[in-house]
Amino acid sequence: MQRYSRIAIFLHWAIAALLAFQIAVGWALEDLGARGFALFQLHKSIGISILLLTLARIAVRYWKPRPAPAERGWQGALAKAVHAGLYLFMLGAPLTGWALVSTAKVKVPTLIFGTIPLPHLPLPMGAHELAEGGHSLIVWIGIALFALHVAGALRHHFLMGDGLLWRMIPARSPVLLAALPALIAVGFVLGRVVLPEPAPQVAVAPVTLAAVEKEAPANVAEAMDNAANAAAPAEADNAMAAEEPVGPPPSWAVQPGGTIGFSVGNSGETISGGFSKWTAKIAMDPDHPDSADIRVEIDLASASVGDSYKDGMLAGDEFFGVAAHPKAVFTAKGAEKTGANSYRAAGTLTLKGVSKPQSIRFTLSGTGKARKVSGSAIIARAPFGVGNGESSTGLDPKVAVSFGFSAQAE
Repeated sequence: MQRYSRIAIFLHWAIAALLAFQIAVGWALEDLGARGFALFQLHKSIGISILLLTLARIAVRYWKPRPAPAERGWQGALAKAVHAGLYLFMLGAPLTGWALVSTAKVKVPTLIFGTIPLPHLPLPMGAHELAEGGHSLIVWIGIALFALHVAGALRHHFLMGDGLLWRMIPARSPVLLAALPALIAVGFVLGRVVLPEPAPQVAVAPVTLAAVEKEAPANVAEAMDNAANAAAPAEADNAMAAEEPVGPPPSWAVQPGGTIGFSVGNSGETISGGFSKWTAKIAMDPDHPDSADIRVEIDLASASVGDSYKDGMLAGDEFFGVAAHPKAVFTAKGAEKTGANSYRAAGTLTLKGVSKPQSIRFTLSGTGKARKVSGSAIIARAPFGVGNGESSTGLDPKVAVSFGFSAQAE
């Protein structure tokens, strides 16, 4: 039986294994958080590799002689249609993926295997939804064609007994007959093995900049002015209470399940996310808020907006610069009462190596040793160098932050 050329055989099995890997990874990629960023880059690199290998396979198809068709009639026509569809799949899936990345609102640079830069295609932003839908559709059609191709080959080789698979094996060896098709299974298994554990879900309470601005002034100076004017009666009450001896404030242990979320406008839309890892040390007597001692540390690598490549951008130097500055820290000594259960704390926020005055507002509910805390703040991102590149031009200058948790007095 006439075989395909060795180079055609190599390209056939290499592309098949890479396609199996891509399918395995692609199914899970959208559910990953920041930890899926590197895998997303690998997915793009392998996609471009499949595109190049497919172009090479087409060239070889017309350069080297091919075996004659195994069937005629409608079965032969169906086999040709499946083959043609597979080539469209192997070309169309990488191209639509490339178009999808090129038209995304957040432009993520692509380095093929971390070394070769891949330029974005000159496509309008309005083509993003078309590229996204086309990529998904082509992939699902490709999976169906992939299954038909495998089923047809097995039918010929084992049910019809014509030894069709030997045409894609470089030598008549039972070992190669088993090993080469097994590469497809190996590719799929590797695609599942390399998947990181899904990032923990971040439960973020809805927060908008307008809602936070309605509750809180945008800077500490304004907060102090408002406190002096609007909260004068409360201050008088506090002054009278301060005359009484006050012991050290109780420490509060933050209970599991708390959230810190953020929201920022982006070209008319809103990007919302949160941090899944953070700690807080709080000492405060609600009746004597001036005794408060607050310190909150946020693991910036845990930031997520629910999109793997955007999460990867958050960790980069354009946004949080996690490699050099892994944590953001807010500290405050003392707070002031602004209402029955409302407080304001003026402190310092340290982010990306920059420390600036920052105020937060919060309310307490509950009594005794169990309290619930909810609050908000508005942070100007420019002074901290957050969003300092071309992909950030559409972002609003202020970010709304909200937080909520339960605390137990120790």
